Amino acid sequence: MFKQSFLPFGNHRGSSGSAFFTSHLILSSAGQQDYDLLVIGGGSGGLACAKEAAQLGRKVAVVDYVEPSPQGTKWGLGGTCVNVGCIPKKLMHQAALLGGMIQDAHHYGWEVAQPIRHDWRKMAEAVQNHVKSLNWGHRVQLQDSEALSGKTPLLTLLSADHIVIATGGRPRYPTHIEGALEYGITSDDIFWLKESPGKTLVLTDVALECAGFLTGIGLDTTVMMRSIPLRGFDQQMSSLVMEHMESHGTQFLKGCIPTCIKRLPDGQLQVTWEDRTSGKKDTGIFDTVLWAIGRIPETRNLNLKEVGVNINPENQKIIVDAQDVTSVPHIYAIGDVAEGRPELTPTAIMAGKLLAQRLFGQSSDLMDYNNVPTTVFTPLEYGCVGLSEEEAVARHGQEHIEVYHAYYKPLEFTVAERDASQCYIKMVCLKEPPQLVLGLHFLGPNAGEVTQGFALGIKCGASYAQVMRTVGIHPTCSEEVVKLRISKRSGLDPTVTGC
Repeated sequence: MFKQSFLPFGNHRGSSGSAFFTSHLILSSAGQQDYDLLVIGGGSGGLACAKEAAQLGRKVAVVDYVEPSPQGTKWGLGGTCVNVGCIPKKLMHQAALLGGMIQDAHHYGWEVAQPIRHDWRKMAEAVQNHVKSLNWGHRVQLQDSEALSGKTPLLTLLSADHIVIATGGRPRYPTHIEGALEYGITSDDIFWLKESPGKTLVLTDVALECAGFLTGIGLDTTVMMRSIPLRGFDQQMSSLVMEHMESHGTQFLKGCIPTCIKRLPDGQLQVTWEDRTSGKKDTGIFDTVLWAIGRIPETRNLNLKEVGVNINPENQKIIVDAQDVTSVPHIYAIGDVAEGRPELTPTAIMAGKLLAQRLFGQSSDLMDYNNVPTTVFTPLEYGCVGLSEEEAVARHGQEHIEVYHAYYKPLEFTVAERDASQCYIKMVCLKEPPQLVLGLHFLGPNAGEVTQGFALGIKCGASYAQVMRTVGIHPTCSEEVVKLRISKRSGLDPTVTGC
């Protein structure tokens, strides 16, 4: 039986009228346990853990509360991915891609009326309606499992044999910068705007996706970066992503840091920044300032110190072992809130399911965080799995690494005469035969679909020799992976010719 209940401490109101709350943890005296499992956090990982435990016949409670953003944005059940992350981001990315396809259409014989205009309000309404349907779907699943509903008392005390913390994280604001909190927005807000953000400044080193789709739907978009793009990813691939965005209209201010944001009488925002190299200051006028400078875990209001749950004092993440156990037995943490875990929805979901199976299903399987595939949904998508070239060299040494690569042109780009100079693939392998594949990096259309397929082979220990014996599907972009014959070491031109 799967029940949902609430543990509010303090005067909180759930988002959009919902009665979901995040609780403080307290140490209770021995006695009858209300639940087998209490999950704090109704995002992807927490819900996956709760549903898996319920399917194993356990009595489960989920508590969730969304603190409105500084700009007042709030949303329903489902966590970051559903409401302000993967789902709305991918849909708005698709909107931008469709704009490019419309531009290509006349090359294929379609007569398209000009000029082509994009309606933000219509797109946003459609995306938000889909997100709300997902919120409702989660709630229906809980209700179908005899979830509690209706008004809750101000204080409800729950106890459980096992408690899982899956509260995720929220965007970080640079509160030391004048006007950052008052006038800036984050990914918590951008997908729920009713009106177009207009001319936008995106401040980020890591998140280029929002800038990409804003440019793609025709908005004047500038990215301000203080250091390297897409930190943590392969830097050759990251540079190509940025080059493609620059060539398609996104402007970049590199090596710059903002110092002040002021609202002008007409409502626009004046941003002052400093070039870190020259020390010179400059200003610009924008309609929207979007912060994308990282995330902070939602651990501040959970009373963790008092119950003995250890956190990393530098980043406030919860310290866990390989079995997701915290410093307190029977309290666990999964997903973005846990120290050392990738901030990815699929890993949180799998970790949650595996934890429930270990607790209640007589399983001993642990989450494996090696060779986790992911994709950056920039205008030219970047998919990767395994080690970056830099990581491979650091781990094995340059002399023990062989990198096979190719610049290719998707067939779909040919008739439309699209520039394909950044479409690039590289496979990082051990040099010694049979050349174990350490990492695959793919930049091009549908990168997520391509990478997902090859991720299975790499997870299973595929070698370069095995990949080369794999028959490609013709004509596709993914077949270029099984045709990688030129190594960087050879110095030969890696540009693919012919079909």
